[in-house]
Amino acid sequence: MLRTVSFATILAIGLTACEAMAQSQSNPTTTQSDRPTVSKACSAQANAKGLHGKERKKFRSECKKRGGID
Repeated sequence: MLRTVSFATILAIGLTACEAMAQSQSNPTTTQSDRPTVSKACSAQANAKGLHGKERKKFRSECKKRGGID
């Protein structure tokens, strides 16, 4: 009985880990070579909006998370 419970627990943990990995791979992420392009795009958008200081920093952070898409 204990072996069955242990096996079921290990199987559930394995399936959960596989599902989490599949979800993280399906989400678009910026590669290291895309980061400068995204950062420049976000800076240009912040400039166009006339943002400075904390507002600019917040906007750029959120923009980069979206991949530079406004």
